Amino acid sequence: MTQPMRAAQAWRQWDRALFAEVAGRHWPGAEPVLPRLSRAANHGRLWLAAAGTMAALGGREGRRAAVRGLGSLALASLAVNTVGKGAVGRARPLLDAVPVIRRLHRQPLTSSFPSGHSASAVAFATGAAMESPAWGTVLAPVAASVAFSRVYTGVHYPGDVLAGCALGAGAALVVRALRPPARPRPQSGRAVPVPALAAGRGLHVVVNTASGPPPLLTPAADRVRAALPEAVVIEHTEDDDLVDLLETAAGAAAAAGGALGVCGGDGTVAQAAGVALRHGLPLAVFPGGSRNHFALDLGLETVEATAAAVLAGSGARVDVARRTDPSGRSPFLNTFSIGSYPDLVRVRERWSRRVGSWPASVLAAVHVLRTCAPVDVEVNGRARSVWLLFAGNCRYSSWGPAPVRRRDLTDGLLDVRIVDGGRFARTRLVAAALTGVLTSSPIYTEATVRRLRIRVPDAGGAGGAGAARGTGATGNLGDGGAGAVTAAMAAVAVAAAAGPGVRLACDGEVAPAPAELLLDKVPGGLRVYRA
Repeated sequence: MTQPMRAAQAWRQWDRALFAEVAGRHWPGAEPVLPRLSRAANHGRLWLAAAGTMAALGGREGRRAAVRGLGSLALASLAVNTVGKGAVGRARPLLDAVPVIRRLHRQPLTSSFPSGHSASAVAFATGAAMESPAWGTVLAPVAASVAFSRVYTGVHYPGDVLAGCALGAGAALVVRALRPPARPRPQSGRAVPVPALAAGRGLHVVVNTASGPPPLLTPAADRVRAALPEAVVIEHTEDDDLVDLLETAAGAAAAAGGALGVCGGDGTVAQAAGVALRHGLPLAVFPGGSRNHFALDLGLETVEATAAAVLAGSGARVDVARRTDPSGRSPFLNTFSIGSYPDLVRVRERWSRRVGSWPASVLAAVHVLRTCAPVDVEVNGRARSVWLLFAGNCRYSSWGPAPVRRRDLTDGLLDVRIVDGGRFARTRLVAAALTGVLTSSPIYTEATVRRLRIRVPDAGGAGGAGAARGTGATGNLGDGGAGAVTAAMAAVAVAAAAGPGVRLACDGEVAPAPAELLLDKVPGGLRVYRA
């Protein structure tokens, strides 16, 4: 008998022995509770009721936790019923040793492996906990009791339950990767005085009507006017020069002793930040784009949330990153990248208005993954061939496929991540991302720096394909310095679409890359309104 066969036989013996131990032991207080709890979880009814309770009593956090829990449950159920039950046909345990009072009135007829009830229970509780640890604490003992009830009532072996629990937790992790949880409130440094503008008096807001998806209900400009009736709202169209409108608004706001406001996507907000810096004005950011990363990092999820901060005079200082090249200097508030991401943005934006944001992101990732070539760059004087060079304004943490959130908007650092090219680099990166060992891959480098010099030899021509120059998970970036390993980039950041020239992306705006550029910071340079 081979070693795997002996291991499988030992597992089956342990599984049956543990089942017999549970069946033969008296569990005080369990008989009136666990069979009823197990039946209540049929078809997810228990978790639907829990989700309704969370949505009704838990406020916004409870609603988010309920939605994430149900999404994780749905994925786990799909995996169990379409793959799990069919992959392993295992007979249910014999009920001879199980007391009659414990047995379910209706015995399940499907395969015993894995336990669908356990998968659903753990998926719902884990998903909810990722959004709300408090609700997760409440749900954890209920989920554990449902899982144990499947052995207690004699319908599953312990191994079936363990496999279901693992599958449920995996489903919650997949949902988290696809849709990261709500962002924690960022630590934006010390509070600073900003004008509390009654009814919005002195606030001049430029609304980019071309940003974001088409409004389903009330347009953003009308929502700003409703929340701040004395604010001056200027609507930008494609025929207007955005910078000119921002400069005019900033001049009027400075004369009134007020503030500059902007409503649009991250690219629009970055341009407004540059204008606010030049005029020494606080900036009120109204979310109006497809993703609104900067606004969300400020805790501003809605137009009304920003309006409340303006009325209360709640403000803080944040860092501004800068890109300097022969054409001049421009700020960015979130991310800069060369390589795969600019092409991914270009393809994603082409599809987002047709199929929606998240489906478009998946389609774009598949497209650039199939048609890719590395780019030759020099980073702080060191030549490299890269699939991706990413620099974030302040240190990012990662939940899933890409850096998505920041806890501190005033750390003075650039978060730099590089994916090197080379033989099988793309395949190795995808495999490493899927198995959770990306940060230890030799083709992946992370560092935190205060400035970064980049030279792009092929800035006017086709992206080159050089040899791999892997440096390990926390490599040296020359004059920058090494930083702590955080979490991982995944498959969406692995491939650059083949095409003429090298592109860069700053806060979602794609442009041709210059031959040379410098990235640095203005620490705490911008005053903003925040929740």
